[in-house]
Amino acid sequence: MALSCLARVPRKYHAILKYGKIWFYVLDPNESQRRWKCVPGLPARALNKMGMGFEVIGKKVYLLGGGGWLDATNEVFCYDVSTNSWTQVASLSTARCDSACQVYDGKIYAIGGLASTRSDPYSWDIFDPRTNSWELHSNACAVPEVEDSVVLDGKIYIRCQVSASTMSSPFYAVVYEPSSGTWQRADADMVSGWQGPAVVVDGTLYVLDQSSGTKLMMWQKDKREWVAVKRLSTLLTKPPCQLAAIGKKLFIVGKGLSTVVLDTSQTGSVEGAMVGTSIPGLITSDKVLNCKFQTL
Repeated sequence: MALSCLARVPRKYHAILKYGKIWFYVLDPNESQRRWKCVPGLPARALNKMGMGFEVIGKKVYLLGGGGWLDATNEVFCYDVSTNSWTQVASLSTARCDSACQVYDGKIYAIGGLASTRSDPYSWDIFDPRTNSWELHSNACAVPEVEDSVVLDGKIYIRCQVSASTMSSPFYAVVYEPSSGTWQRADADMVSGWQGPAVVVDGTLYVLDQSSGTKLMMWQKDKREWVAVKRLSTLLTKPPCQLAAIGKKLFIVGKGLSTVVLDTSQTGSVEGAMVGTSIPGLITSDKVLNCKFQTL
């Protein structure tokens, strides 16, 4: 009964129901003994801001906004890997929590998100690291309630959640094309299988479906259909998990940073077996909020 009640709480109030502390970890897959290490020095004002955006440009990691619907912030912090130091950079044009954050053509796009102080919920910010500045844009097709996002074929796909009473499916997706500045609805067939964290490897979209067990799905653009690649043991993945990609390898990171690595180049066909390894996690059982890849 408690779960049924919580499921009916609007997304904008989710942050009020949870408390926690943010930790920042790094994994070097080329080390002989691969293990997760904690990155120290995370600014105090960012420690409790759930719903932060998380993106990487070059050797810098950016933490954007976050907090809750009632106390969302526009602050942006930057971690420079080359100097192992944190700085505060230009703030977002407006406070954002749980926004869609993606990098395209060397710029960060922070789209939608929730905040009680927002005058225009249908907006997005574009960050240019060369000028350390944000540019605000607005369009009625931009969505505030974001579930997931990914860059595919030069476009930013954003999976959204709406009231189940207004649509046959509680999820839909919109597509933003930065080169032309246009918005459109995503293909319904693609959205139907986008039921979990997504990542793109060599132009192919993969989704980790955790609705019933843990299953890796692949979107075949030419046939416009989803196919199951591999079902994974929950003893290794410890859902809920997040996805990241390094080259042709998928990193599936679950609670406690338990990690499974799958090589997509070994699939051959849909029925082919994927070569995988596992990386031990930490004792903590904390949920993973986001994963990104950075080249040093």
